[in-house]
Amino acid sequence: MSLFCLLCIPLLYFLRRTPGEGKSIWALPLGGLAVIFRYFTGSLVTTGGFGFSRWMSGFVDIATLPVLVPLFAALLLVMLRIFPDSLDYAGFTLLWLVPLAAIRSISGGFPPSPLPLIFVPLLWIAQALGIPFFIGWILKKPRWYVIFPSVLGIAALPFIATTSWWAFFVQRSLLGFLLLIASLIPAAISIMLDLKTNNK
Repeated sequence: MSLFCLLCIPLLYFLRRTPGEGKSIWALPLGGLAVIFRYFTGSLVTTGGFGFSRWMSGFVDIATLPVLVPLFAALLLVMLRIFPDSLDYAGFTLLWLVPLAAIRSISGGFPPSPLPLIFVPLLWIAQALGIPFFIGWILKKPRWYVIFPSVLGIAALPFIATTSWWAFFVQRSLLGFLLLIASLIPAAISIMLDLKTNNK
């Protein structure tokens, strides 16, 4: 399980390499700095029980905010003209998450648990690929029938991913698996489209 946590994100990055990824390599040191910052600050949400505070802890500290931060950072760097408009947001986010996944693979606890070592990296992947996938559809076809479901998808993915983590944490495994599968659908479509494009 630790090996999966360590390797799944970098292997996925190399599997779906796309044009416009030259600047993405800067995400590695930035992700390392984020890990160091997290080490000194610790958890940002104080948890108690299994209710909303636990869900918020999953959103902020574990399942979602670690993915949203590099996505927003990439957007900011593009807006500031530091990175080109062709930046691969998904690739940038995946590389940013590599140091965090490496640390988690080491500190995943003993005995190893699938929640931090398998399900959390999968939820990161679901959002790192899914959110740029929806954004890409909006940019390619700015029509209301594309924009509306895409915006819903962008808003829903973080909620679904966090709720999936929470469901696993409170041992509602069936709900956790269903939400995990739902969150991975846009990422799976994105990977298939990337592979199709790269094989042309």
